[in-house]
Amino acid sequence: MLSKEFDFFLPKQLVASRPLKNRDHSRLLILHRDGSIEHRFFYHILNYLKKGDLIIINDTKVFPARLLAKKPSGGILDVLLKKEIEKDTWEVLYRGNYEGYIYLNDVYKLRVWTEKINGTKEVKKYLKFSDIKNSDIYSFIWTYGLMPLPKYIGRLPDEKDKDTYQTVYAKKVGSIAAPTAGLHFTESLIEEIKKIGVNLRTLTLHVGTGTFRLIKSDLISNHQMEAEFFEIELSLIQEIEQTKKRGNKIIAVGTTSTRALEGYMSGCYRELAKKQKGKEKIYGYTDIFIYPGYQFKAINSLITNFHLPRSTPLLLVAALSTKEKIFKAYEEAISKGYRFFSYGDAMLIL
Repeated sequence: MLSKEFDFFLPKQLVASRPLKNRDHSRLLILHRDGSIEHRFFYHILNYLKKGDLIIINDTKVFPARLLAKKPSGGILDVLLKKEIEKDTWEVLYRGNYEGYIYLNDVYKLRVWTEKINGTKEVKKYLKFSDIKNSDIYSFIWTYGLMPLPKYIGRLPDEKDKDTYQTVYAKKVGSIAAPTAGLHFTESLIEEIKKIGVNLRTLTLHVGTGTFRLIKSDLISNHQMEAEFFEIELSLIQEIEQTKKRGNKIIAVGTTSTRALEGYMSGCYRELAKKQKGKEKIYGYTDIFIYPGYQFKAINSLITNFHLPRSTPLLLVAALSTKEKIFKAYEEAISKGYRFFSYGDAMLIL
């Protein structure tokens, strides 16, 4: 299967640059198994749920991982905090190979450098918080960092994004991108869902850069996902099996929730034994890559946003439905002016 098969044209004006004022008033495209399509609003999701269904959400919390700092020359270095290595040292991403000091807010001194990985052409980049006490680093990041909005949004993040680029149920800090399917939920809608008798459970997958890295290889099978941390209560796995036996729907909210569940249930993960003190939770890293041909072991329905061409989330939704049905749904969404990507509208695959 070739990556070019998952290209499509999207008019620029359909890329949502800001969220709607009311989260649950986004549009919702319903894609049925037979390929039929309905057009609703997100709050109409109540009409497609019934008692005993299971909804699984990702409670990860995005932190403001983007730092706009100045070089001594006065040029700007746009740094993305990727992964904490030590309390004062992070693996980062930025353009170019600059090494040396940078300054944030014209006061705080940071240092960046690069290191080659032995035996490869790959270079990793690092940042050290030189002038900041270890105990103050996270407070510093929340004060001076910007939310890591995807570049296709086409604007700098502002303070409002610290709230809007976050689900209402975000709890555990660790993501550098939002699990965007969850952005459509409000606290009141969640309460209405619970009143129906739908079971709502959480897991955690900290979203990294790998989730949204586009597929550059010609052959899809040559693409390699970056591993992402997850944690799942083992009671959730038992509840999934019970839900299946009853004939109810298991609805993952977003491709990140899906990858955590499918990564664990397919055995495609690396367990963190050092955090295992009992049998209540499983902790690990998964690099599962789900594309057409994959047999789902956990979920049978999905709430998701509209995804970029040649992206791994697009291939995941095509695996749950079919490429033909997904592309037909995308064509109809484009023709009806749906809003695309992170701050855009939603789809429910039944």
